[in-house]
Amino acid sequence: MTAPQSRRIVLVGSMYPYRGSIAHFLETMVRGLEQRGHHTLPVTFSRQYPDFLFPGKTQYETAQVQDPVPAMRLLDTIGPWTWFSAAREILRFEPDAILYKYWMPFFAPGYGTLLWLLRRHGIRGYAVVDNAIPHERRPGDRMLSRFFLGKCDGLLVMSDAVGRDIDSLGVRAPQRRINHPIYDIFGEGMPRATARELLGYEADTPLLLFFGYVRKYKGLQIALEAMPQILQQLPDARLLVCGEFYEGETGYRETIERLGIGDHVDLHADYVPSDEVARWFCASDVVVQPYVSATQSGVAQIAYQFERPSIISDVGGLAEIVPHEEAGFVVEPNSPAKLAEAVSRYFVEDWESRLAAGIQRERQKYGWDQLYEAFEELMEMPR
Repeated sequence: MTAPQSRRIVLVGSMYPYRGSIAHFLETMVRGLEQRGHHTLPVTFSRQYPDFLFPGKTQYETAQVQDPVPAMRLLDTIGPWTWFSAAREILRFEPDAILYKYWMPFFAPGYGTLLWLLRRHGIRGYAVVDNAIPHERRPGDRMLSRFFLGKCDGLLVMSDAVGRDIDSLGVRAPQRRINHPIYDIFGEGMPRATARELLGYEADTPLLLFFGYVRKYKGLQIALEAMPQILQQLPDARLLVCGEFYEGETGYRETIERLGIGDHVDLHADYVPSDEVARWFCASDVVVQPYVSATQSGVAQIAYQFERPSIISDVGGLAEIVPHEEAGFVVEPNSPAKLAEAVSRYFVEDWESRLAAGIQRERQKYGWDQLYEAFEELMEMPR
């Protein structure tokens, strides 16, 4: 294979000191592109969200981060003057291209204005698009996404569902469909017994993991409603809910009390630092993702990293990630009964050993090189 032409690339989006999977994704891209011979300038926000708009406890890393990516904090999402000063700073780098991580229309005004300013100097713009249309929709979302994405020279999408959403906006930029890569920042796995000892769980307890920040579209309510039926077949089962609540906990706690499942649901309602992720996945038997709506899921890739099967809803692009009865189960959405049936089948029919080979096969599809190669291909396209 011919070595890619070295480029000077600006990457824009959430990066350290901000936390979360989007920051992890972009920081991995910075390092990966550098290893492939490109020169990068990582750019993040001086203000990502105003505090009154952010639903969680903090936007920032609170744990010690080893060797953080040295991103320049140039963009204030609600400070238009910084979009112009950021353009001037970026131009000093003399870039060939700028790559954005785009996940919600809130960022479209700043992103689109910055792209417009840089294109006047011949700099081409691209985006990795997590969501073209958000899960929780608001007036103006489609217009804002069209404003930004319509200015891009090429788009990288990680599910067919996102590609269809882009097409529905009338955006005609070239697309490349790639798989969401497996994160490689959470360290090595550990034996299940070791992880359970660290967390205080018995070796033979059936453990279900719901991981990541909690919002309505993630379907935690579905998982809770499924627990009484699950307990009929698996009376010792426990649901581990690990992640910060981006909406009130009260309604979920009321559901737990109403269903009488308090002894079988453990709420760890806080952000899980990177160095603690492995223990939760390795301690668990299966990851449950009963999403109400979705495009793709980074949680499924973390499950693959630690060789854990997933039980997912058939929404958006999730079934593209986890083939049914090969690397997990795909179930009807919005159905606690179907979720409970799948969980019971997994344990009663001993699907762990039957899915092991499929998980190994699927995880080979999710390397980072296919993302870099797709981006390089877009950059090589004629104007």
